[in-house]
Amino acid sequence: MSEKLKLTSAEKKKYLLPTKADFEILDKCKQLEKSGLTKYDRFLANFIKTQLEKDWRKTLLKELNRLLRKYKR
Repeated sequence: MSEKLKLTSAEKKKYLLPTKADFEILDKCKQLEKSGLTKYDRFLANFIKTQLEKDWRKTLLKELNRLLRKYKR
């Protein structure tokens, strides 16, 4: 699968891709990025890619903190 998906050197360093499913997720996200996505769908595709990162918890905490600030009364 890795032969099919062209990875940049930055992507190789950034993402953990130990399984075929991981390559498939990244491939589908990259395909979607080439489409005319809505702002929310673009966010969602990017957020899904963060789950492939070595430090994926950092992005989750960032988004949770943003939501807490937004809804905190």
